[in-house]
Amino acid sequence: MNLLFGIGNPRHGDDALGPVFARAFRHPRWRCVNVSTVPENYTGLVRDLRPPLLVLLDAADLDAPPGTIRRLDPRSIVAGDFGTHAGSLGLLAGYLSDYAGQVVILGIQPAHTTPGTRLSLPVRGALKTLGRALAENQIP
Repeated sequence: MNLLFGIGNPRHGDDALGPVFARAFRHPRWRCVNVSTVPENYTGLVRDLRPPLLVLLDAADLDAPPGTIRRLDPRSIVAGDFGTHAGSLGLLAGYLSDYAGQVVILGIQPAHTTPGTRLSLPVRGALKTLGRALAENQIP
């Protein structure tokens, strides 16, 4: 079974896209976990499950229109590039690559990350697109 970590702050607008997706997406080939802003706390789950595919989903400043989905190279991500978590997703992905067949980082361009706001329409559309792709065993 594949594993998806939904990363982000659930109280900051589009930064909640990872947790929202992890709570909503259901498919027999996928286990989704809302890891909020602490994905590093879930490394034991990856070590135990050893999934063939691990997807790390987070809001990312891609310098693109809101709702753009992009697959990111873990080696090119350093701490502070994006997200609300303390560590680098690139380093985390590198560590987890020893325990998962493949690690993919997906970033979605937020429209806003204002505290107390809901997901924007472009990001909602991107999550629907992502859900359809994962259900068809495709990674954007």
